[in-house]
Amino acid sequence: MSDKSETREQILDAATNRIKHYGYGKTTMSEIAGDCGMSAGNIYRFFASKLDIAEAMARQFNSDLYQTYSEIARSSATPAERLRKVFHFNLDQTYDAIEREAKILEVAEVLGEERPLFMNEGLAQERIYLCTILEDGVERGDFAPIADCNYTAEMIQSALMKYRFPQLFSRLTLPKLRRELNGCLDIVVAALQKGIEKTPETEH
Repeated sequence: MSDKSETREQILDAATNRIKHYGYGKTTMSEIAGDCGMSAGNIYRFFASKLDIAEAMARQFNSDLYQTYSEIARSSATPAERLRKVFHFNLDQTYDAIEREAKILEVAEVLGEERPLFMNEGLAQERIYLCTILEDGVERGDFAPIADCNYTAEMIQSALMKYRFPQLFSRLTLPKLRRELNGCLDIVVAALQKGIEKTPETEH
């Protein structure tokens, strides 16, 4: 790792610790720089803004999710089981992270408002793994033919958006959220098995 990369990691670690303790809104670039033993001006050589640091934090969290999604998508479980595992893993990991560090939720809210393209990028990356599962399900005969796997994956994501950042949408406990998610996935899997006629071309 280069000296520049090490410094970026040091800044990111310091920012993460401070934001977890004080919250995103109450954290300043000057304070992060002070925690790293550098001048306030120097930190801008590595991150142009506090928002860039928030995005880097989210990318770090997402990279762990993607690694697990990849493993699930390539596992020997049935396509339906893999689909369930992806969404349940996302729910459990995100819920646990926010429960342990409640102020991290503020980072998700800020990125959703200020960096929607980043959030969309994450959803697009997730669809790669979902499409792998859907295509395998069709090939094995577990799912009916799908005209557009990416579109279908996108609609599944939209239907299950509540469970992506659960504390943003409800005050339900994790067991209740898991029960809800199971019910929604029952409907999704049943639809995939029966077949879906609607395609992007039939949108109004």
